[in-house]
This record gives sequence, C-alpha cells and structure tokens, in this order.
Amino acid sequence: MSEIATGTTSLIRASLSRTGKWAASFAFISGAVGDVLNPLGPFAAYIALVAAVAAIIIAIAMVLRLVLAAKAMPALIFATSAAAIAGGVYGIQQETNSQNGVIANLVPAVAELQQSLGIVSQKVAKIEQTVTETQKTVEEVKKSTDTVAKTTEQIASAQQQQSAQGAETQKTVEAVKQTTDTLAAGQQQQQAQAEKLQATTEQIAASIDTIAKGFAQLSEQGGAIADPKRPDEFYHNARVYELAGDMLNARRSYLAFAGFDVDAIDPYTRFATLLRVQDGKAGAREVFGTLAEKAKAPSIKLVHLLQFDDAQRLDKLNAFIAANPDYAPAYFLLAQEFSEDRLGSQTLADKRSEAQALSKFVSYEKDGGLLKYFVDQTQLADWLDRSRSRLTALGDVLDPSRFVPTLTPMRSNAGWSMTISLPEPATAISWRLGDSGPFTDTGVMAMNDQRTGKPMPNPSFELPDSTAATTIAIKYLDVRGRETGPFDIRFDPDGALQQENKQILDQFWTSWIAFDSGGNHGLVYFTQMLSYRCAIKEVHYSLNGTTLDKEFKMPPCDAKDPYAIPSDYQPYFKVKDDVKSMAVQVTYTDGTKSPVREYKRQ
Repeated sequence: MSEIATGTTSLIRASLSRTGKWAASFAFISGAVGDVLNPLGPFAAYIALVAAVAAIIIAIAMVLRLVLAAKAMPALIFATSAAAIAGGVYGIQQETNSQNGVIANLVPAVAELQQSLGIVSQKVAKIEQTVTETQKTVEEVKKSTDTVAKTTEQIASAQQQQSAQGAETQKTVEAVKQTTDTLAAGQQQQQAQAEKLQATTEQIAASIDTIAKGFAQLSEQGGAIADPKRPDEFYHNARVYELAGDMLNARRSYLAFAGFDVDAIDPYTRFATLLRVQDGKAGAREVFGTLAEKAKAPSIKLVHLLQFDDAQRLDKLNAFIAANPDYAPAYFLLAQEFSEDRLGSQTLADKRSEAQALSKFVSYEKDGGLLKYFVDQTQLADWLDRSRSRLTALGDVLDPSRFVPTLTPMRSNAGWSMTISLPEPATAISWRLGDSGPFTDTGVMAMNDQRTGKPMPNPSFELPDSTAATTIAIKYLDVRGRETGPFDIRFDPDGALQQENKQILDQFWTSWIAFDSGGNHGLVYFTQMLSYRCAIKEVHYSLNGTTLDKEFKMPPCDAKDPYAIPSDYQPYFKVKDDVKSMAVQVTYTDGTKSPVREYKRQ
C-alpha cells in the first residue's frame, strides 16, 4: 500500500509540474470570463458544476482503471482547478450580491466594457425575455436543421442513385447512338436503293407502250421464258402458265409483275380472276390488300376494291373515281356494276348509270388516251367492243325527254280519271296536285305484277270536274325500291278535253255520219261529232262530191257537261233519195284538219 501511495504521489507531482501552470491559468481565465458574463447568466456556477462532474468521472475511471492514470491525470488536474476557481468566483458573487460580477464591481473599466459590448442593460428583464425567445428559436432552428439534415441525406442518397442511373443511361445512350448510326447508314443505303427502284419504276410506268409491244412480240413467239427479268416477260409467263393450267407458276409470275408497280389494268384484273377461282373473293381481297399497301399504281388499288361485295364495292369504286376522276378504266368497271349481266334485270336508273359510265370510258379513246392503261391491247379492244355494243343496246336512254311518266286525262260527266303510264315496272306510285304539299299513294290493285312479283300499283286516280289548270307531280319506286321523280306534268282541263275528243274522233271517224239510221229513211245523223264537239272548230261537208260547200253549225262546248246534246238542237238533217254519198272534213280547235272523209249511202 505504501508503494501505491508513493507511486500516486509521484504521479501527481509529475503531472502538476507538467500541466499545473497552464491548467491553473486556463481555469483562472475561465472563471474570469464567467464572472464578466454574469449579467447574462450564472456562467461561473455552470463552469464549476461541469468541471466538478468531469473531475468525478475522471477520478472514477482512474480508480476502476478504465483509463491509464498517466494519461488521465492532466485532465483531472484541469477539471479540479476549473471547478475550484469557478466555484470560488460564484461563491464570492453570491456573498457580495454582485449581478455584474466581482471584477466589474472592483474594476470600473470592466463595467464600461460590459456596457459597450451590450452585456449590461438597464432593462435586464427585456434581455432575459429576448434570451428566452432566442432559446426557443434556437430549438426550432435545431429541429429545422435536423429536418434539413435528414432531407439533405435523402437528397444525397437520391443523387447517388441518379448518378448510378445516369451512368447506366449514358451507357444506354451510347449504345442507342451506335445502333442509330448503324440504322442511319442502313437507311441511307435503303434510300439509295429505293430511289434507284423508284427511278426504274418511273421509267417502266412511262413506257407502258414499250412493255405492251414487248408483250405482243412474246405472245407471238409463244412458250414460257426461262429466265424472265422484265415486267412484260413476267406477264407473258403468267398468261402462258395460266392457259396451260399451271396456276402455281401463273400466280408467281403475276406477283413478280406486280412487284414492278406498273400502272396497267389488265394484268391485275386477270390476276384477280385467277385468285377468285383458287382462293375465293376473300382470298383475292387479302392478296390485293397486301399489294395495295405497298403499291403506288392506282390500278392495283382499283382492282383491290373490286374484290369487295356489292354495295361496299360500289361505294369504294365511287370514292376511287372521286379521287381519280380521269382514271379511264374505272368508268368501264363502274358500268359493270349496273349491267344486266351483273344485276340480272335492270331498272331505268341502272341503264342510265351504265350508259353514262360507258360513254365516259369511250370518250377517252380519242387520241389514244386508253392505250397507256393496257399491256395487252387485245384486252383494250375487248373492252371497247363491249362498251359500244352495250351503248347501242341501251339506245337513247340518256335522252331526258324520253322514258318519263305520262298522264292521260279522261273526262266523264262525273269528273276526271287520270291514267299514269310509267317507263318501267314500279312497286308504288304517288301523285301530288300543285307544286307543294304531301304526295298521295295510288294504292295497289288486286293482282300481282309478274315483272316485279309484287302487287301491281294502281295506275290511275280521280279528280273533280272543277279542277283548274295546275301541275301534277308523279313519282314512283322502281323494282329495287329506289325513288324516281318527282316528274312535273302540266294539266290543262280545257286542252285535255279537246285533245281527248280529237283522239276519239280521229280513231272512230267511220261513225261521224250515219245514213238512214234506225230505219229513219232520208235522214243523215252526225250524233258522234256532236258528242265530241269540244274538239271541233268547224265541220264542212258536201253531198255527192267533195266540194265541201256546206257547214254544220255546232252548238258551243259545255265544259261542265261536255258530252250532252242540247235538247233544242237537232242532230240530223234530211236528204233526197238521189243523194248517194257525202264528204266531210273537220277543222279542230288546235287548227289542224282531218282528211276529207267520204261516206257511201247503202
């Protein structure tokens, strides 16, 4: 024990000799500073408390040998010195009740220094309040600082991830750039090839005549070409294989021809026919749909739309013509949509549509305007022959004054019976009096029309005798249910009555005169002419000759009762027995005259 005590004493002495001076000096300075700062708070007490606690901790660590005594002894001396000096200063402050500190009370210069530095204030309470608020602010700032620090860490982490991702992205960009450069080089090469092919295609398209001549020469030679290279050679082979029944090679040759994108109609129509036979319409539509997506030639697109059904095909064909109004072959193909071969039976509208399309197609023949669309000129000749033949058969169907409804009025004592005559079979007829208002259906008869297989529409309707001059509109539905009309027909009651009476007089002229009728010998009757006198202006006659030197004086026409003979008028006259014949000529109200009619007495 004595050895340990001796060692400890030696260690303390050695430590004091080494650190005692600076430790005491620093402790004294700390105590002085705490005293000067006393107006702001009991800093001397704080320093004494902290130093004492530190000295106790260091001493315990040394006793428990948690630290080496040689190393911890200077710190223990410093902490003990600081605690002793600061504690002493705090004790003096409490005894002297010095708020500004012991030194400030003894040395006026220190007090002035405190005033200049703002340490001492007459309103200490205000300073304390400010210090309290500052402490709160510091705490809030600390919290904010902690939050900012945390956020900063998150940002730093995100930046690290972004940096890693940026590195990967950079690698990807470099790879994409390399690939893009490769593709760009390939595209340039493809573009050059496409331009070369386009130039070749344009040359081919511009020389259909050359292709046609080559095809004609090959056709004369016969046989398939072993190594075809030109479009005319592929077309020739396709025809040879097709006629020989080798449909597989024919198909391959047609596809090879289509690869040249030649704008000629006949190779593609023939190819489409072959496909429909082999694959049906759906298969042909699929093949030409693929070709049309790549091709620029309108002929390929035109043949593609022909592979659709009925109404859809017609709509697409009309749309094609609207977009390509000068593409001549389209009009011939449009005409086929309305032809008798396609429809079985044609309405008047179908015939007119066919005639219009064929006339348009044939009009392009002038100055060789159709040659550029055909490789095989025999196909063009066939289309032209068929067009001319059909136009001849259709006749003047395009004449607007022909093939229109007519109206035949017939007058009776009860009124007018109007009979409608149509240029084609109909399934319904309607009429309207005047220029506006609803149409009235004539109804149907109790029989079927064998031409339509449907009930026959009633072709007539009635009007009162008081009907004034007006316009009658007629419209009807054809066998396909399409409305035709309306057609405006002028109705003049007076003119219609005169025309009807004239027609009857001309048709039944043998009944104008009757000698000795009904056993009344010596009497000449002209009753029929009296009944239809509304069409007569004058009647001249002569007996036993044709001098026409006499005249019948007719009573005026009564439009309300036109066929009645006035009760005070005598419809006959007497003749002698030597009268053997009579000649009559009627002058009508329209100024025309009948032939001189002769009647023999029996």
